[in-house]
Amino acid sequence: MTLKVTKIWFFSLLPVVLFFICYYCTQIYFDSCCSNGKSPQPTVSLCDNSTAKKWNTLNLSMSRNTELFLKLKDFIWKKYISTHALPYGIKGSEFMLLKILAMASSYAMPANIERLNNAPVRGFEEDVGNKTTLRLFYPESASPIPEIHNNPDTLLVLVPFKDHDLRWLKMILYNEKRVLKGFWKLPPQIWLGGTSQIRVLDPYFLRLTASNLLKIPLRPNRQQKPVHPTTGILAVFVALNYCDVVHLAGFGYPEARNQQHPIHYYGQDTLKSMKNSNHDLDQEAQVLKRLEEQGLILYLRQS
Repeated sequence: MTLKVTKIWFFSLLPVVLFFICYYCTQIYFDSCCSNGKSPQPTVSLCDNSTAKKWNTLNLSMSRNTELFLKLKDFIWKKYISTHALPYGIKGSEFMLLKILAMASSYAMPANIERLNNAPVRGFEEDVGNKTTLRLFYPESASPIPEIHNNPDTLLVLVPFKDHDLRWLKMILYNEKRVLKGFWKLPPQIWLGGTSQIRVLDPYFLRLTASNLLKIPLRPNRQQKPVHPTTGILAVFVALNYCDVVHLAGFGYPEARNQQHPIHYYGQDTLKSMKNSNHDLDQEAQVLKRLEEQGLILYLRQS
């Protein structure tokens, strides 16, 4: 029985391994034939001293990291070790990630970030701009036709909170039988995101958003309710790793704690609808206020 399972696993993984070997050999060929001997120019401008001081005031005990996305080579040529399961690590999800990343045609990051997060811009251009570079999403928040809300070159970045999120994307990419269980809201069963646009955010960023920025315990005891960062505060942390100053439009929480106050600049969801969610909005509001006071975030428009 063990031998049979091993064979099934081997032949399932073989196409992934062969794909990456071919890709890696091609890269070696181009590097050796086409290199001009010059070091590549960085795509991200270095921070000046004042910006570095602002980052250091966060006391996160970490340096900036601009490698946002998981890459196939992390699993093939390096032993990707994670002590946490989703949403804060990939322990136990390695095989699904291998299959997903094998289908992604690129892992590149844009030279600069202009707008990000899972919010519409059409109809709100005057306040939030007209371009989205990165759209963070999870299955329940995914639009069946991403091009409706995005530019053709918008990167669609999956934030995997649970195994079902990775399983959903794998089902889409490989056109497998759809499994509907395990979601708090029915995700799209047909999703028209292009493979060249798909990225998977490294859970490292969600883990540090929770532990270092929000001070949320990663492994709560039985008496504690599990709390996770919202994709909004995650987007802010991701941007802080990549940008000198983050400008926010339409994101934040009202000081009066009006339960009927909308939580977005779009839609009808209110603070009351977030009451039973696994998020600590009070803590996030305090962190946003601190970031604003330190000059790390600027609001484009106060409401």
